[in-house]
Amino acid sequence: MLGRMSTSRAGRTAPAQAPAKTAAQTTDAGTPGDADPRREPARPRAGAPAREPVTETQRRVRDGAGLLAAAAMRRLDADLDWYRALPAEDRSWVGLVAQAGITAFVTWYADPTKPPHGVGEIFAAAPPELTRSISLQHTLQLVRVVVDVVETHSDRLAAPGEERELREAVLRYSREVAFSAAEVYARAAEVRGASDARLEALVVDALVRGDGGDAVRSRVAALGWTGQGPTLVVVGTAGAHMDEVRTADLRRETRHAADDALVGTLGDRLLVFLGGRGDLRAAALTLLPRFGPGPVVIGPTADGLVESTRSVRAALHGLAAAAAWDGAPRPVFADDLLPERVLVGDADARRALVERAFAPLAASQGSLLETLSAYLGAGRSLEAAARTLYVHPNTVRYRLRRVSDVTGWDPLDARESYVLQTALAVGRLDGTGTA
Repeated sequence: MLGRMSTSRAGRTAPAQAPAKTAAQTTDAGTPGDADPRREPARPRAGAPAREPVTETQRRVRDGAGLLAAAAMRRLDADLDWYRALPAEDRSWVGLVAQAGITAFVTWYADPTKPPHGVGEIFAAAPPELTRSISLQHTLQLVRVVVDVVETHSDRLAAPGEERELREAVLRYSREVAFSAAEVYARAAEVRGASDARLEALVVDALVRGDGGDAVRSRVAALGWTGQGPTLVVVGTAGAHMDEVRTADLRRETRHAADDALVGTLGDRLLVFLGGRGDLRAAALTLLPRFGPGPVVIGPTADGLVESTRSVRAALHGLAAAAAWDGAPRPVFADDLLPERVLVGDADARRALVERAFAPLAASQGSLLETLSAYLGAGRSLEAAARTLYVHPNTVRYRLRRVSDVTGWDPLDARESYVLQTALAVGRLDGTGTA
């Protein structure tokens, strides 16, 4: 009866009792009885693979992380010349990157069923400026050295029979590291490109305004302008679709065409600065297809970028005045547009005509200025000018050749006689001399 009562009491009280813990309901530490009885037992996620126990190779790789890091640093110093040439601070950053790569591999190899985690953070320890000290090619060499170190030690780290598996894991992970390195450099290049574009725009704007102070010099140096050789300015219209991508493409092309190059835009105008020791005019010709329709003007050659402010003004005035010369070539030099530049109010062009043509003729012997004035006034006729001056036509012809020698412009050429006629006009207006 006691037996029956016990059985009956057990039957009545069973629903109120907590169910006994099973092995599947133990805590994370694996000790039964630690879980709160009021909390529902944890259930594994649907489809989540069960975590496999740590293998002997995984344990050896984890314990050998320090060995691998030390071996990698020795190999870097022994094999890579560029690494030895780095400053001490940059070498320390490169060492941290190498050690972070090994640590990340060890962490990933402990559970290779998961995708590589933290690969992008391998390079996060180093400052962004490190990408200026070492190139992407150098970084990939660094990855190759680290991979070779792990492969070399695979026989010691892997459990017997698992050497090939470890080497394959290293190769898979090195691919991820290489992609991560490329991403880091691409991101750094994008940020640096945007910063350089803003700095370049400030430099071009300052040169257009005629500002060649210390601020411009420091900004130009930051852009990598070497200043080895003269500077040439090319101005034209921008293309209809001159967006950021095409502008960046033009920058790359100009840097291939000349040692130094800057590109800027002012509204619908495109400005290109070329510098270096090569043939800058030939380089400018290769860039003609990059400009929009209409004239392209090349400014006078300047001694340097900071000294090119007058060349910029000449080219911009030339671009504004080029429409007055119907037969202007493309490209046309700003000095060939002096009469047209005078018409648009260019004081530099007016001064150049007086200094290079009118003043030398007024100071010369042999009535050169009088002869030129008579020749132009007679409709460019040698005989008519000779009758006006009471001399032989051959004398007029001789004096006109002397005018060409003194000024550089030939009165017998239709275009160049127009330049000389403009020089006579502005010289008389300025009161420099009389004819």
